[in-house]
Amino acid sequence: MNTVVPPSFSTLKVRMEEHVAWVALNRPDKANAMNEAMWNEIQVCFEWLDQEPMVRAVVLCGEGRHFCAGIDLAMFGGLAQSAEGMEKSRFVEWFRAVILRLQGNLTAIERCRKPVLAAIQGSCVGGGVDIVSACDMRYCADGVKFSIKEIDIGMVADVGTLQRLPHIIPAGVMRELAYTGRNVDAAEAERIGLVNRRFDNYEEMIEAVSALAQDIARKSPLAVRGSKQMMLYTRDHSVSDALDYQATWNGGMLSFEDVMQAITAASEGKAADFKD
Repeated sequence: MNTVVPPSFSTLKVRMEEHVAWVALNRPDKANAMNEAMWNEIQVCFEWLDQEPMVRAVVLCGEGRHFCAGIDLAMFGGLAQSAEGMEKSRFVEWFRAVILRLQGNLTAIERCRKPVLAAIQGSCVGGGVDIVSACDMRYCADGVKFSIKEIDIGMVADVGTLQRLPHIIPAGVMRELAYTGRNVDAAEAERIGLVNRRFDNYEEMIEAVSALAQDIARKSPLAVRGSKQMMLYTRDHSVSDALDYQATWNGGMLSFEDVMQAITAASEGKAADFKD
């Protein structure tokens, strides 16, 4: 197997385990609060993961005791300073562009063609919920705390939670969490479908998520990427449109080589060896 050297970042740690990339938010002394650098580096990192052929699945986690405490409040001071003296209409235009840029930073997670599994511990609040909402699957350890915290600082969550989370958890629960900002523990998160599964401790979670990511990485990469694309498209379109797109996709990108490789490997009781 060829080796690949991941890029270096100031706020993220990236490492490879065979075909699985591990990305860790790396500001543990700040509970992985998202400063300007982290917002930008998340996008750069996931665009690299999308384009790197060796990467077939991604695990996103947080260094230290917490997954992510949301936006670093120091950013608000920086934004206020940048906007100082602006005429009102120009400020509105500028601030809208800032929000769109931050949305794009996290949308890069969703647009990454490889499945992204979030392994969550400690606090996952505000922007942390925006991050995990953009992931394919979420897993947590007992002791976790989720909260759509923006309502408690007088603002509407604006970088993805209110758009993505309603497709993950029931509508009534979604509204309750958005309006109150209350905490959701591990048991409730599992019950409402916010996470696929909860674990007794962090170590058990990491072991299980690693095994799942490796299992995904053993499948046909093209079929996995296509499945993700289809599910995202279906979420945002009618069933009829999605079926039509599915026919077009398989008509052009179904790999008969991968199909035969999978069938042969299964009949021989061994693992298939797919091209990246």
